[in-house]
Amino acid sequence: MKTWFNTVFFVFLSVLMLSLTKQKENIKIRSGNMEVVVLPNFEMQVFFKGNNEPLALSEGSSGFLETRDFKINDFTLTQSIIKDINDSIGAGKTYVLQGIYKQNGYELEKELKITVYDDFQNLIVISEKYFNHGKSVHIKKWAENSFVLDYKTDTLMWSFQGSSTNERKDWIRAVVPGYYDRNFMGMNSSDYGGGIPLCDVWRKDAGLAIGHLEMHPLEVSFPTDADYDGKHVKISIQKTLNEELELQKGDVFELPLSFVAAHTGDCFSSLRLYSLLMQKRGILFPETEEASFEPIWCAWGYERGFTTDEIIGTLPKVKELGFKWAVLDDGYQQAEGDWNVNAEKFPQGEKQMKELVEKIHSYGLKAKIWYAPLAIDPNSVYLAENRDVLLLNSDWSPRFITWWDAFYMSPSAEKTRQHTINDIRMFMNDWGFDGLKLDGQHMNAVPADYSPISGLEEPEQAIANLPEFFSLIYEEARSLKKNAVVENCPCGCCVSFFNLPTTNQFVSSDPLSSWQIRLKGKVYKALVPNTAYYGDHVENSDNGNDFASTIGIGGVPGSKFTWPKDNPAAEASYLLTPQKEENMKKWLRIYNEKQLAQGEYLGDLYDIGFDKPEAHLIKKNNTFYYAFYANQWNGEIELKGLEPKTEYSVYDYVNNVDLGVLNGNSPFFEVSFHDNLLIEVSKK
Repeated sequence: MKTWFNTVFFVFLSVLMLSLTKQKENIKIRSGNMEVVVLPNFEMQVFFKGNNEPLALSEGSSGFLETRDFKINDFTLTQSIIKDINDSIGAGKTYVLQGIYKQNGYELEKELKITVYDDFQNLIVISEKYFNHGKSVHIKKWAENSFVLDYKTDTLMWSFQGSSTNERKDWIRAVVPGYYDRNFMGMNSSDYGGGIPLCDVWRKDAGLAIGHLEMHPLEVSFPTDADYDGKHVKISIQKTLNEELELQKGDVFELPLSFVAAHTGDCFSSLRLYSLLMQKRGILFPETEEASFEPIWCAWGYERGFTTDEIIGTLPKVKELGFKWAVLDDGYQQAEGDWNVNAEKFPQGEKQMKELVEKIHSYGLKAKIWYAPLAIDPNSVYLAENRDVLLLNSDWSPRFITWWDAFYMSPSAEKTRQHTINDIRMFMNDWGFDGLKLDGQHMNAVPADYSPISGLEEPEQAIANLPEFFSLIYEEARSLKKNAVVENCPCGCCVSFFNLPTTNQFVSSDPLSSWQIRLKGKVYKALVPNTAYYGDHVENSDNGNDFASTIGIGGVPGSKFTWPKDNPAAEASYLLTPQKEENMKKWLRIYNEKQLAQGEYLGDLYDIGFDKPEAHLIKKNNTFYYAFYANQWNGEIELKGLEPKTEYSVYDYVNNVDLGVLNGNSPFFEVSFHDNLLIEVSKK
């Protein structure tokens, strides 16, 4: 017994002495081509591809606590241990680093766990905890994964910014000197918030991405801050607390689980890795629904003042052009919250709505209905009878949805959930619709909910629980119609990642340009590669006719054309002219022939920011489909991804032009085009 004890004690002492003797040395951690070096003061350096120069440096420490009076980031490394692990993500190694901060009676211990997984190269997962062993500390702000990148010789960097704001900015945009974005994942205005909790900044040679790995939305920021002299860009994950958090002696404070990833090219690879990690942690995406890849016509061209005769009169043309879906949009309902039929539009009541759906079906089309869940109008009957259903701010005022001039319903309240289930059953069971168009920027996020009816222990739980509400809608719709398509359209916002598991059709969502259609498509295809991406109404694209931006990147085409005339009360005209009809027939024929939306999008071969012309690539049935975009291009293009020593035929499938033969050893040729060039490349 004594011998056993001595042996165990000796081993323990040896490990302890090993860790203590190395406390003044740098800790080097490698994942694929990425090496992370942690210095004895907890500063961090990230190297990529064996370059002697670091890709990124941490500021003072990779994370810090900001108190009422001072910042705590000056930790001294005291111990490091390496452990083999095998968890839900997979096998790997965890480096447990411990450090201490002592000053003026304050004493905090920092535990930094850095995990490298065998199946996730060029990425580390970070867990960070603080243990208070001294005087109470009042925390008002914290940060983790705080890094500084150099511009090097480039005049700009590119970035992915995942927050949702009422400015409806590009999700991918250039970072020029002086650039700043708070990139806040909480509510950025009354009804805009949420997003994809990841920030990525890249140069031509390499980039760095950071994000959190928690299983629900968090109100954190990913600020991106470029200095004015064009030398550095700072990124981090931060949270400024609404109320100071008192960390008393013996308390433990844990930051959100996070990751750091290095890469070449644009943000595609980091978004893909993030999604795969979250799937390993338990986020599940729905199976592909074939009907979600079918072209869509929407009656929104007639706007809210539509008549049923206008919709029915358009259906023959919808069928003729090759569309497979007809969408009844906003204006059929009595009010937001009162989703029964509007008697002015449907004087025969539900009977007339059912007849409209049957008419759509008689043309071999599927029917989808517009719905703004959680929105309720101030003058609605349901609200008059159920005032307690509202989501309330901290001052007990109702939360306003600006776009619909409506209020939020409390998503956690059982009343709201049952009311919503009743709506879905009415749409799909009673009226016969085949799918839902969920619409509104307010679906992306909610604030803390102080409503007594919410049933929450803490108001902030509403933020994390919101995805459960949309899961309720998705599961109910699919239980009623097993092939139901549920579209999530957050009105121009960067979609909430946590809503993605409850939709089987993504959409560019009121794009402001063709550029937005293409960049959003790239993001969605990185996150959920096998699910349909709908490019939205072509009328929202450049010049109102850019089908090439949707079809070339593997998107599903759509339109809101009117025919044979506009609604006289509509604010804009979307009349289908003979020229528009000819163009639409051509592109829908191409879409139905090629079916690129169901191909494999190879998003890591071209950098959407730095490669010129902008390029996208889809592989389907051993054939490559390239899409190039530029206002005007005269020069060389490169066809990446081809096999060496192999000859390929190159064909412009839009204009039916044979462009010749090239060899995979030298996949370059000279072209001239304006707006776009879509080509098919196959082995000879």
